[in-house]
Amino acid sequence: MNVKGKTVLLTGATGGLGQAIARKLAGAGASLVLSGRRADVLADLADEIGAEVVAADLSDPAAVQELAAAQSSVDIFIANAAVPASGRLETYSAEQIERALVVNLHAPIFLTHALAPQMVARGSGHILFMSSLAGKTATAGSSLYNATKYGLRGFAGAMRAELHGTGVGVSAIFPGFIRDAGMFADANVTLPKGVGTKSPEHVATATLRAIERNRGEIDVAPVGLKVGATFGGVAPELAAFVTRKSGGDKVAMQFETGQLDKR
Repeated sequence: MNVKGKTVLLTGATGGLGQAIARKLAGAGASLVLSGRRADVLADLADEIGAEVVAADLSDPAAVQELAAAQSSVDIFIANAAVPASGRLETYSAEQIERALVVNLHAPIFLTHALAPQMVARGSGHILFMSSLAGKTATAGSSLYNATKYGLRGFAGAMRAELHGTGVGVSAIFPGFIRDAGMFADANVTLPKGVGTKSPEHVATATLRAIERNRGEIDVAPVGLKVGATFGGVAPELAAFVTRKSGGDKVAMQFETGQLDKR
């Protein structure tokens, strides 16, 4: 799908990854509808790329319904909004668990349920989900995040199969550790020696490529992390052992501490 002249609804546009994606798609000729909890934060970006801003708190089901109704004619939907959801499950309140599930999983599913039929009726469209390598391999200290990102991967794959032949494509992006912006950068985590990162621009480029080439899945990570994610899916017990031995538990604790105020 050529994004030039197409209208894109992008959730989670206030974050660094969202802004990189918005600039990349605008540079390719798309018209952006930027969604986030705080419209004032998006004002400068909207002026820069000529985008529309729609404030929406995706933890509020009523706000999700309003967003879906108002943006029913978009050509492309990018489900990028998410809360970190890092940390051991026992450190969460019931309300925090509910918020993570609603924002990270329920809202993308509901918006797809509302927008996909409109795209099918027009015979054209694309839906893209921002998952994570945490949606391919599970690690200690991220059970809730793993659950939502695994869920997005399964949902994206099933929707891609269901919409095959309709003219509507479905993709999922799986970032690893992203420097300079996003959840990893905000948490100020120190990675073990030899673990590499990618940039927000890499994620934005992968997003554009997935839409234009109708790619089902794209990993955005150094080769070592890609291999590790694949290994984790094939041999989860052995992968968990290797992660523990390489300091993965310490990294998980850093994420929990660094993202505690974002639940």
